[in-house]
Amino acid sequence: MDACVVSVNAALSAFRAHFRRWPTLVVRAPGRVNLIGEHTDYNDGFVLPVTINRAIWLAVRRHTAPKVTVRAHDLDQEITVDITAFERRAAGWAAYVQGVLWAMGKAGIPLCGWDGLLTGDVPRGAGLASSAALEMAVARAVAALAGHNWDPLEMAQTAWRAENEWVGVSCGVMDQVAVACGRAGHAILLDCRSLRVEHVPWPAGAAIVVLDTGTRRELVESAYNERRAQCEAAAISFGVRALRDVTPEMFAERAHTLDDVVRRRARHVITENARVLAAAEALRAGNLVRVGELMVASHASLQDDFQVSSPALDAMVTCALEAPGCYGARLTGAGFGGCVVALVAEEKTATFTEHVLRCYRAHTSLVPRAYTCRAVNGASVAWLI
Repeated sequence: MDACVVSVNAALSAFRAHFRRWPTLVVRAPGRVNLIGEHTDYNDGFVLPVTINRAIWLAVRRHTAPKVTVRAHDLDQEITVDITAFERRAAGWAAYVQGVLWAMGKAGIPLCGWDGLLTGDVPRGAGLASSAALEMAVARAVAALAGHNWDPLEMAQTAWRAENEWVGVSCGVMDQVAVACGRAGHAILLDCRSLRVEHVPWPAGAAIVVLDTGTRRELVESAYNERRAQCEAAAISFGVRALRDVTPEMFAERAHTLDDVVRRRARHVITENARVLAAAEALRAGNLVRVGELMVASHASLQDDFQVSSPALDAMVTCALEAPGCYGARLTGAGFGGCVVALVAEEKTATFTEHVLRCYRAHTSLVPRAYTCRAVNGASVAWLI
């Protein structure tokens, strides 16, 4: 049976078991893996994510009461939100649900009461945009119930506002745009300033393998906001709006005026933007060797200049680069824990995965996982009665 059908049926059955009636709508929002372009999004730069075949599923049914009740089936947790008086009481996944409802209302989209049940297989805190998938699933459901035209970029920006202003994570807009605008068989080249999206065809013979280190981080509690502040300080020193506007020549001329930490943060962002554009061009040409080289350089920059790697991430990258069929590997997501993304020759995927997991277990006490992924469409209505 098709995996999508299985997931829809699971959401339908879980909703029926808990709420004692059938839902009328099921939406799906995929996770994403960022092939290259880390910490460039909030610097108005470029990123190259891929929406993957792991998703959040949300089954819903409208009712007349002015409240939204959402059950997280996999966590055995539940939240009820009064949509007439929002209060910042929720934490964790519930804060994201509450934040999107608040942001959708602020955007002028009519809110109504509904029951919802969440389930899915996007690992939490692994750098695969589980929070953005949750946000876009809620946004997709709210828009559908309101009869609101689904504009992916508009909805992505609304969800981004929820994460920044309600949840308190000063993230860039990449995750929300990727989850909203994904296209099957394509990567997404996103200009985070203009929000221009270009779908780059995925070359034949190339597989994406996501390697989960078994470690996790929480963005609000991590050094993520500190890194953003350091980048903003660097931009001010260069007299520009964002590090996107600093050319390599400008950096070379004036880098000595920055303190060591800020200089290193800026160097990563400036060189990473160049790597993203080069990787997109290499993908178009089917030059997987070049894409792999750029991924390896990206990890080194994240490790040394941006300092967001970890022993577990470094060990996983080392194991991946030693494995058969690997073109390149790097940490993906904000860092500090989570996953590594590897570009692998499709016919070598099984032997690659076996080698990496064995190698990683030999060097750490952690339990790794591997997900072979393909590019899928963005957030959508998966089932409607």
